[in-house]
Amino acid sequence: MRVLAIGAHPDDIENFCAGTLFLYKQMGAEVFIAIATQGDIGSPTGTREEIARIRQGEAQAACDLLGASLIWMGFDDEMLFNTRETRLAFIDAIRQARPDVMLVLSEDDYHPDHRTAGLIGRDARIPANVPLIETSTPSCAIPTTFVMDTYLGKNFIPEAYVDVSTVIAQRREMLDKHVSQVAWMESVYGADMHRDADVTSSYRGLQCGVEY
Repeated sequence: MRVLAIGAHPDDIENFCAGTLFLYKQMGAEVFIAIATQGDIGSPTGTREEIARIRQGEAQAACDLLGASLIWMGFDDEMLFNTRETRLAFIDAIRQARPDVMLVLSEDDYHPDHRTAGLIGRDARIPANVPLIETSTPSCAIPTTFVMDTYLGKNFIPEAYVDVSTVIAQRREMLDKHVSQVAWMESVYGADMHRDADVTSSYRGLQCGVEY
């Protein structure tokens, strides 16, 4: 089995579906993480190029921990739009992964990049199967697609739950790799990313009768 998760920013997967990916990995699946933007404004210091390099390095470290392959699209943070260029990039990312299962962001999320990435990801799954839409990678089968939960569960009603209690420590360790973003969220918004991710997982656990 091959599994692809598409995030808008380098830390999205860790917040919204890393536990599920660890379970897939334990089942023997080949896992891919595609990141649409570079996260190149997510720091109070440094140039956009320097920040992008840091964020990509952190994303790679997180993927290495999971044993996943990273697909880096390189669009500008906060400027992700549904254009021909982005649609082709998403189609090509899907074709590179050739997933049986794909996880995408919610189109009702609070963040515009998340909403755009979710929309393009879901819309790109069928064109990825069309040979006459040409990218650098040949066409692939249409993946079964699921929508991830949102930050703190905002505007999201689950239709299915995944018990990630046995891999919650690995999910936390994976989020730890995003040192710069954890610091940025705390300094600018007063947000504790670890607490917020745990609260969401615990709340969903209460809804379905498991710990996380």
